[in-house]
Amino acid sequence: MEYFLPIAQVEINIIYIFILSLIVGVLSGLFGVGGGFLMTPFLIFLGIPPAYAVPNEASNILGTSISGSTTHYLKGTLDYKMGFMIVIGGVIGTLLGIITFTYLKDIGKINEVISLAYMYVLAILGTFMLVQGVSEIDKARKKIIERKKLHSHYWIHGLPFRMRFKKSKVYESIFTPIIIGMIVGYIAAIMGVGGAFILVPAMIYIIGMPTKLVPGTSLFVTIFVSAIVTVLHAFNYGTIDLILVAILILGSIVGVQVGQKIGEKIDSSEFKTILAVLILLVGIAIAYDTFIKEDQTIVAADNGVNSLGTIANFILEYSKDLPVFYGLTSVVLALVLGVGAAVIRRAISNWNKKRIARLQASK
Repeated sequence: MEYFLPIAQVEINIIYIFILSLIVGVLSGLFGVGGGFLMTPFLIFLGIPPAYAVPNEASNILGTSISGSTTHYLKGTLDYKMGFMIVIGGVIGTLLGIITFTYLKDIGKINEVISLAYMYVLAILGTFMLVQGVSEIDKARKKIIERKKLHSHYWIHGLPFRMRFKKSKVYESIFTPIIIGMIVGYIAAIMGVGGAFILVPAMIYIIGMPTKLVPGTSLFVTIFVSAIVTVLHAFNYGTIDLILVAILILGSIVGVQVGQKIGEKIDSSEFKTILAVLILLVGIAIAYDTFIKEDQTIVAADNGVNSLGTIANFILEYSKDLPVFYGLTSVVLALVLGVGAAVIRRAISNWNKKRIARLQASK
């Protein structure tokens, strides 16, 4: 099913995008990592310019983060106080990232910078995960138990203005989460990722938060950062497409739920090496696409506009006439889909528990 994106001026296959988003969502749910660093490159490979792929994936991350954060809220595994401190830094970092994005866009280098950033990040992340995965498999086979320090001290721990975070049971300088948030926000604004691959290890090893509070707090922070990225990109550049965002969010949310269920039944540690190899392959593909592949001009297909003229024209006019409200509409869309998915999952889980209880009572 072909659909013409009036904002990016390219034609996509809706079914193909949904399936791809579903697969990335499954990987995210299975391995506990954000899918932005995979989905954004995939969108670029499908012909969507990087400057458009980044904000639309940020909207997708917003939807999945709302869904996941709502689930953790219902479970009580979320530190709001710590989350808000990181969000303060995230807002500053996001604004700095948007300024950088604007400068690079004005000089015509934004697409190249995004591609290079993904190439290096995926190469580093993939190599690290591959080494870690192989090491874990080797230790498991040799039955080696390694004790690690729960909390190491760095220069950042010597910063002033300490505050007690009762939920996480840590006594930390307010500048620690703020600085971490700035880094995450800056990366999110330029690359369209949630920043979990930086935020999660930072909260565990630098801040020293309990592991059970990390996923929910990370998702909570991502909500605000992604929302700001979405609105600012929509207002400044008009690069958000509501139809594309809806497809990405639906595929990701369903995929994450499936991935989490699979992860509860199998040990995913041995599959980390497979994910690492996939990440490295995507990085190599980006390098090929950036430096080796001949540049091809994508010609917009008129039949896409004619077949879906009403929807395409409405989205185009809405984004131009009311850019702020258009960006807020993207946020509301992500909010409705995200919360809806979390509530439905909660209802299904409660129904399943009652069903199991009835079966056990009848025996």
